[in-house]
Amino acid sequence: MFQHNFLTYSGKIIFRIIGDIFYFPIWWYSVGFIRTLKGVWQFLIGQEQSLGFFIWLKNIFVPMYGQRDWGGRLISFFIRLVQIIFRGLALIIWIALSLIFIAVWLLGPILLTLALVWQIFQ
Repeated sequence: MFQHNFLTYSGKIIFRIIGDIFYFPIWWYSVGFIRTLKGVWQFLIGQEQSLGFFIWLKNIFVPMYGQRDWGGRLISFFIRLVQIIFRGLALIIWIALSLIFIAVWLLGPILLTLALVWQIFQ
């Protein structure tokens, strides 16, 4: 007989949609969350490399342009200190924005579900 017709495919599609709806929260808070954390971690690593914060921190006592006298060392130290402060603040801002993104990721489905229930039963 016919094994591939409208009714068999419709049933398979409906069961697949229902299964995906029930699996979505499990995926969102497990695999999806781990992927998001990895993405945020890679983003922060890229931002740190772009800012070069740890390189500036590592070389804070190295004189700039080979100026080994006291004046050159003193100027180099304070210039690098200012650079470290501003680059550190920029890195802290990126970390804060990343944490906000993670919080929005975690709260997103809950808030959307509450908004949907509110609209349905209002």
